[in-house]
Amino acid sequence: MMLRRGFILFLPRLVGLLVVACCLVSIVYMLACTPKGDNQQLALPRVHSPTAKEGYEAILQEREEQHRNYVISLKKQIAQLKAELQGRSEQLKNMQDQYPDPLDIRLDRNNPEKAQANLLAFLHSQIHKAEVHSGIKLSTEYAAVPFESFTLQKVYQLETGLTRHPEEKPVRKDKRDELIEVIELAVGSLNNPEGDSNAKHHVYTASDFVEGIYRTEKDKGTLYELTFKGDTKHQFKKIVLFRPFGPVMKVKNENVNMADTVINVIVPLAKRVSKFRQFMQNFREMGIQQDGRIHLTVVYFGKEQMNEVKSILENTSKSANFKNFTFIQLNEEFSRGKGLDIGARFWKGNNVVLFFCDVDIYFTAEFLNSCRLNTQPGKKVFYPILFSQYNPSIIYGHHDSIPSLEQQLIIKKETGFWRDFGFGMTCQYRSDFINIGGFDLDIKGWGGEDVHLYRKYLHSNLIVIRTPVRGLFHLWHEKQCLDELTPEQYKMCMQSKAMNEGSHGQLGMLVFKQEIETHLHRQKLSSKKT
Repeated sequence: MMLRRGFILFLPRLVGLLVVACCLVSIVYMLACTPKGDNQQLALPRVHSPTAKEGYEAILQEREEQHRNYVISLKKQIAQLKAELQGRSEQLKNMQDQYPDPLDIRLDRNNPEKAQANLLAFLHSQIHKAEVHSGIKLSTEYAAVPFESFTLQKVYQLETGLTRHPEEKPVRKDKRDELIEVIELAVGSLNNPEGDSNAKHHVYTASDFVEGIYRTEKDKGTLYELTFKGDTKHQFKKIVLFRPFGPVMKVKNENVNMADTVINVIVPLAKRVSKFRQFMQNFREMGIQQDGRIHLTVVYFGKEQMNEVKSILENTSKSANFKNFTFIQLNEEFSRGKGLDIGARFWKGNNVVLFFCDVDIYFTAEFLNSCRLNTQPGKKVFYPILFSQYNPSIIYGHHDSIPSLEQQLIIKKETGFWRDFGFGMTCQYRSDFINIGGFDLDIKGWGGEDVHLYRKYLHSNLIVIRTPVRGLFHLWHEKQCLDELTPEQYKMCMQSKAMNEGSHGQLGMLVFKQEIETHLHRQKLSSKKT
């Protein structure tokens, strides 16, 4: 839009330039064809000279040839000017067709009220273009725009993107469109220089762009510095642009009543009794005692250790007076996706919020409210980014003892990381899960089914809320990657296993443990000698 406005402003100058050029050509032609004054007349041969007639004829012939050549030169210049004008006109037309101005904004300084109305219309259009009122279909999970969560004191944000690549093509559409717009605006500015409009200038294109840098101050705007090739090898053109942020605009103001919103926590399980006992302690404290609007569905595969699991459920039911649970037993090989799908479809009540969970997850009552607030039937699904705990034996190996579980759940770079590559823990209404088609039941074993469901939501018009949350933790456990997994599943499992043990610094201490001990031993010997 701004690029089109630049070309529209440049068109009158271009037309004026052509008119002035044609006038100059006409004046030069008239002056060249006008006979010289008395003081500049040619020295003619004397009348009585025997060669007077031949001399006159030779001089006139020479003059005629000079005028003829000059006229030919002027015609060539006029033809070049016409061709240049035609090229510029076509270029302007192409830019107008390519970048139409849907709002036709004109900030008329002579009419402040109209300028203000146009500006407000533009700001409102930005809201409509953003993913505010409805979702936007996305081609892949890498194109999703994550949200950032924060409190009055802290912001919970991702330091790196999902791809982990230090160099990549922008896969997010908003970032890609932003940089393209800035380059095009810079090119338009270079081709519309201030000052002498009659001077001949180099026509810049995007291919002349060398490099650019930008930074954003979130309460002010974004600064761009772009460098273009100059007229010679060691000359450059630098353009500095700034995109100011508009004022914050109220989009919605509503009361949200979640008093009757029940969450059905669905847990697929096979064996792992000790982990399930730990999970039920967390479920009892946070889900039953603090929240109270919760249902538990356990989908158990096989019969081994099933009685122990049922006993834990029954004991919790009696001690906490909790009856809102369902136990489903399947005599088949474990499949996380199938377990969650069966648990979701087994529900016979009204539309309910589904929380797909695992036994190695710890959640708080605050997270359950976030689960409710970030889901809306037919509108929004919630994909929280949980904080994954490192191996406590590595984190607290230099301590006298390992702290209690509650004391370990601290969000710091030394204790864990944001598990932004995981999509298994998710909240959505049952109606949205059914309408999207549920899980791919052909996927067996560990991994893959969660990404497939996530992509389904990205391809829909639902808004996917993707944000780090402070009340959802993945507890460390030793991960085993079975030989029965497919090569792709095995690779995903090993990547997950490698990231779970510790930070780079902590793992580095283990790798160089022998060197560190050797150094300490030498230091000890050296101190004894002195």
